Amino acid sequence: MIAEFTFHPIRRQLKPEVAQHPERYFASATSEEVAITAPDGAVLRGWYAEPRSPNGNAVLLLHGLSDNRLGMAGFSGFLLRSGYAVLLPDSRAHGESGGRIATFGLLERGDVQEWVSWVQKRAHPRCIYGLGESMGAAIMLQSLAVEPRFCAVVVESPFATFQEAAQERIGRYAGMGPHWFGQTVGRPIIWSAELYGRLRYGVNLISANPLEAVDASSTPVLLIHGDHDTNLLPRNSESMWRAAPDHTELWLVPGAEHTGAYGIRPEEFERRVLGWFEQHR
Repeated sequence: MIAEFTFHPIRRQLKPEVAQHPERYFASATSEEVAITAPDGAVLRGWYAEPRSPNGNAVLLLHGLSDNRLGMAGFSGFLLRSGYAVLLPDSRAHGESGGRIATFGLLERGDVQEWVSWVQKRAHPRCIYGLGESMGAAIMLQSLAVEPRFCAVVVESPFATFQEAAQERIGRYAGMGPHWFGQTVGRPIIWSAELYGRLRYGVNLISANPLEAVDASSTPVLLIHGDHDTNLLPRNSESMWRAAPDHTELWLVPGAEHTGAYGIRPEEFERRVLGWFEQHR
């Protein structure tokens, strides 16, 4: 059951009148619904918008688990006002995108490559940046292992390794806290779910490892994490910052819960994100 719910997260689909009319959410920009086909045949869909006064750069925005492109539309406002074109895709097995299963970055990192190629061909930006939230943050980081064209990325509330995230989640579900239960009694549950995933889908989710990708990459990464995040503990971002201090920066946000930095510090969030992009042209 755990494995099936993980591979098949709740899908929040968009109504046709929403998906086909992005202009409702990008009133001050030129926008359209777009689609690409991944190498495995999955049709991936999203929105693309260009500002009226472009600065020649573009940002790829990746949403979190069981969300869709609409969940990232709130970030597009300040990016468009600052002249950035924005691309908001539905992750595979989410929203209106195809794909049999969600793999938390193992397949999705290739999808990121396809989207980067699409926006590069379409807009010819000087720089392509990334902004990801939660699962989208972890996908963004894993894409750095195969996608060198990002000038810089910003991620909020990512997991460092899927194994550690699974241990935290199992412990929390059992009401035993995020640490000892998942690392001891809960391990057989994780192992059996891992084996099931390998046998049924040919995918080992435990190998999803943003930490390893960040350490091997040279792409500048701004890590944002709320110090009150109990969904994915702040130590996930802290471990990546310690592993690659030469090209990462950590903003630990006081009082913020999971992906809650923009909600409680909107002005500082915008300033830090835009400053990070400007710093890495």
